[in-house]
Amino acid sequence: MKKDTFLMIFLFITFAGFLVRSALAGENKQVSHPVKLDVSFADPIWDGKTVPTGQQCQRFEGKPSTPRLIIKSIPAGTNAIIMEFSDRDWPPMDDGGHGKIGYRIPEGTTEIVIPPVPGHTFDLPEGFFLVAAHQGSSWDTAGAYMPPCSGGMGNRYYVTIKAIYQASPKSKEFKLLGQAVLELGRY
Repeated sequence: MKKDTFLMIFLFITFAGFLVRSALAGENKQVSHPVKLDVSFADPIWDGKTVPTGQQCQRFEGKPSTPRLIIKSIPAGTNAIIMEFSDRDWPPMDDGGHGKIGYRIPEGTTEIVIPPVPGHTFDLPEGFFLVAAHQGSSWDTAGAYMPPCSGGMGNRYYVTIKAIYQASPKSKEFKLLGQAVLELGRY
């Protein structure tokens, strides 16, 4: 193979890889060092070790909602919080597969309690917005949030909380300002 042909193939593959990575990253931007948010449960039934009884999906007799969360150390410029619900032990439902829900907050807010959102519905309470519906609608009822739904197999559930700046409510682009992960527990 000629050097020029090899170089062209190498450049094409490198550029294609860049395009794929850019597409996967979406339009979201991140500050060089997002602040570590201080996140905890506002409800004593959540301990981060075991998903509370009744907080599993409808398929397993639950009447669930997201836990109320206390978020502190919210960085300046934040105007929304994104919560990405996940299952570490079932790859199709990891990385926000249980739903991604946003909550608008006034700029300048440094601490807030995020109210609960019912599971298995697209009818979100005031202030909330849908980022991405859960990915398990063939397994249980569709909606913005699917609660833990492994049937008691011991899967590990968690939520990634992101403090963001979003230029407008209709914009898909946002800047990540802070982040934390909170363990929801096993189910």
